[in-house]
Amino acid sequence: MNHKGSAVTFDRALTLVRFLRDHCDWDARQTPRSLVPYLLEEAHEVVEAIVREDDEGLAHELGDLLLNVAFQAVLARERAAFTPEDVVQGLEERMRRRHPHLYGDGPQEEWESLKARERAGTTTHASVLDGVATGLDPLSRAQRVQDRAAGIGFDWNGPEGAIDKVREEIEEITALIGSGTPGQIEEELGDLLFSVVNVARLTGTHAMLAMQNANAKFERRFRSIEHLARARAIDLTTVPLSVMDALWEEVKRAERDESRQ
Repeated sequence: MNHKGSAVTFDRALTLVRFLRDHCDWDARQTPRSLVPYLLEEAHEVVEAIVREDDEGLAHELGDLLLNVAFQAVLARERAAFTPEDVVQGLEERMRRRHPHLYGDGPQEEWESLKARERAGTTTHASVLDGVATGLDPLSRAQRVQDRAAGIGFDWNGPEGAIDKVREEIEEITALIGSGTPGQIEEELGDLLFSVVNVARLTGTHAMLAMQNANAKFERRFRSIEHLARARAIDLTTVPLSVMDALWEEVKRAERDESRQ
């Protein structure tokens, strides 16, 4: 596997970081740990550009993220931990192992099953859940934990079982309302959210992306309500809920009509 163009591009990023380290006091002071906030921020900004479908912004944010990746690689080489070549070679080897059908090494296998076998071959007393990033947002972490468990066969047969579990959790929360403690209700709500993530995963959806879309849809519609209210001299802070509900339905109808055009 040889991607010369990509290698040259990455080399240019590495050269840039080395130049900055040699000539800028701020860059010279940085450590792997000090750069973590910037790495996380740039990753989030990449995601935001993707969600906005902003290709120009995405190109910019990917450049900033590449800078952070290159920075970590340069710092690793400086402390003689590993080289950028080790990073790329390790990536190529993992992708070959995880895509045996593409390289004539065997039949196609489920991604999580392949990764589970890799983990089993490198440790003796490890959990299949080891290595799931603790810094993930809770929805993404729940989905990754479920993926890991599914990789060794601990999973529902299909989304129907997960949907039944959602119904069960709703019933348990309903029974607690008015009588349960805040801690009990919080625990059951957590179980409900975890079950909903299972439904998302088993239907081929990522729960975090679904939640992002739901947030964006609500914000778009609520801003439209505010726009209509201003245009009609309606004070949303004083009108009854029925008025806001009517505006909400009007906005939804307008969206449906626009989508049919």
